[in-house]
Amino acid sequence: MAKPKLIALASGGGHWVQLQRLRPAFEEFETVYVSMFESYAEQVAGSRYYVVPDASRFDLKSFAPVFMRAVKILLKERPKALVTTGSAPMLAFVLLARLMGARTLWIDSIANSERMSSSGRLAKRLAHRVVSQWPEVAEREGVGCWGAVI
Repeated sequence: MAKPKLIALASGGGHWVQLQRLRPAFEEFETVYVSMFESYAEQVAGSRYYVVPDASRFDLKSFAPVFMRAVKILLKERPKALVTTGSAPMLAFVLLARLMGARTLWIDSIANSERMSSSGRLAKRLAHRVVSQWPEVAEREGVGCWGAVI
């Protein structure tokens, strides 16, 4: 029997590092990875990997190419679930995956130790589940806390 498909995605830097720390949790899935740098493909050798452009909340037009790429990837891959450690460009995937019937999880970055990121606050409206890596932030924001990935 085929494994269910999971898309695991994150922007670069610390977001990607945190996603990589979660890889043991993805063993029950056929995992497809998405990020912003071609060089990350070698870190997930043996899995399909897609590159998407960056986008900024300060330039909403920059989300159009991300959204179009997300549509293509999601229609091709048809995931059962999606997990992301952020950042803002990944919101397009969360929204579209949910509309396609996939379960979605947003894990707010561990860097947000005092309050949830602005993208995480948006994700609370879009994702099936949002978690913070800080118990105090989780309690304040009304989201779960499953511990830290780093």
